[in-house]
Amino acid sequence: MADVAIRKPALAGRLGGSATVRLAVASPASRVALRAPAGSLAALSLALGLSVPTTPKTSGRAGVRSALWLGPDEWLLIDEAGGDLMAACSSAGALHSATDVSHRNVAVIVSGPGAETTLSAGCPQDLSLSSFPVGAASRTIFGKAEIVLLRTEEDTFRVECWRSFSDYVFGLLAEAAEDAEH
Repeated sequence: MADVAIRKPALAGRLGGSATVRLAVASPASRVALRAPAGSLAALSLALGLSVPTTPKTSGRAGVRSALWLGPDEWLLIDEAGGDLMAACSSAGALHSATDVSHRNVAVIVSGPGAETTLSAGCPQDLSLSSFPVGAASRTIFGKAEIVLLRTEEDTFRVECWRSFSDYVFGLLAEAAEDAEH
């Protein structure tokens, strides 16, 4: 049997945080960059088993599957259980473009009472609960890296970033988490 190279996940084994913030690398997930016209959304929603959102800064969720609004015709689909999002999209029978980006992205879960303060250290967006409620999603920046941010609970965020920026983003989050407790 031939030796098979196994890719080490980005940020494998990394932990961080402080007394008020926990940083955890999210488990691997399936991700798809989806583009579609408005007329395809009903069929795509049915095929994906969730409501694909049409309002800026929102998300749709069903179980472990999410659709994050990124633009008028653009979404990031995430299946935390590794479900086959490409097959689901192709079964819709509606016009769309879907690109598997599962290996491009890495996610860090930022949680705890200091999570909002930690993210605000590098993100120019207003992350207060009134402006960025649970379920809010946005493509934004953290430091100098583009991220996709999803608020999953009042004190928990999912930070999606490209694998190539993951060390930078995690390091900046770790520094900001330490500052958040002071």
